[in-house]
Amino acid sequence: MFLVSLGVGSVFLLALEYVAGADWSVPFRRIIEFTGFITPFLLILVIPLLFNLEELFKWAQPQIVAKDEILTGKSPYLNTEFFIIRVVVFIFIWSAFYFFISRNSLKQDSNGDQKLTRINIKLSAIFIPLFALTISFTSFDWMMSLEPHWFSTIFGVYFFSGTVIAALACATIFAIPLKEKGYLHSDLNNEHLFSFGALLFAFVNFWAYIAFSQYLLIWYADLPEETVWFLTRWQGSWAYFSILLIVIHFLVPYIILLSQPAKMDPKRLKFSAVWLLFAHLFDLFWLIMPSVKSMEHGYIFSWIDLVFPVAAVGIVIIIFTLKAKNNNLIPVGDPKLQKGLNFHL
Repeated sequence: MFLVSLGVGSVFLLALEYVAGADWSVPFRRIIEFTGFITPFLLILVIPLLFNLEELFKWAQPQIVAKDEILTGKSPYLNTEFFIIRVVVFIFIWSAFYFFISRNSLKQDSNGDQKLTRINIKLSAIFIPLFALTISFTSFDWMMSLEPHWFSTIFGVYFFSGTVIAALACATIFAIPLKEKGYLHSDLNNEHLFSFGALLFAFVNFWAYIAFSQYLLIWYADLPEETVWFLTRWQGSWAYFSILLIVIHFLVPYIILLSQPAKMDPKRLKFSAVWLLFAHLFDLFWLIMPSVKSMEHGYIFSWIDLVFPVAAVGIVIIIFTLKAKNNNLIPVGDPKLQKGLNFHL
């Protein structure tokens, strides 16, 4: 799910720039185009999981479903065949839009055709509602269905907010060193970084709002079938994880990014971006791991918990480097590039 956030979140940011007509982000757009290239590889990375669905999900075990009235009622949606179809179709949709939008952007480097921008605006306008649906159902399928009796209608928005934070943080981590080492346009200055800081700050607050809304509604309704999810995350050592999540994902980045100068200070912005990327990883861990049977009553350390994040970071760096070696780091043919370079607060 971490790589889904980085890859598909980057495609969403790419589409958002075209639909919103943003200028400031044009000089940095190649960065999210390169990190968006993670998306097609999801089809390979997901294969081991698809062969182990019974190990991960109760609803994939026929003997459990047969004895469970709720799971039987949900089986038209939560069944192995339909699950695999959804996964493949969603990744295909994300990859197809990524391919066409990034191809048009790269093609514009050589011919400067403004028609390609108009085509990308139309593609992006189609992609954004599809993204909203597919990313929500992906969060339902891969995370919420780990506890198939539980449900939350706001869960998709919660994952969306974390996804955008992760994609923005990843873009910021690449953008600042590339700018400092002179790989990006020489006209870029620290004011260009302000929007990264402002967007990160906005989505940190949005994530906190959605997280609190989900908790408040479930606490107020006090229905056993809903409260059980939070009660699991308040058992044993998971209680410490729950408190730490508030500190890591909200309080620390909120304080660091609160002032306007902080939002364009490269050092503080780099630290915030790395911190928020870790915060999203911590959030996913908190969402997923208490649902694992062996960890229902508390966290049990395993070296594998360290291997997967390191492997994910390695995959992102390799993919970005491969793309950066073969393409311009600046969209030189984009008609809005000069306007983006002239951006001032």
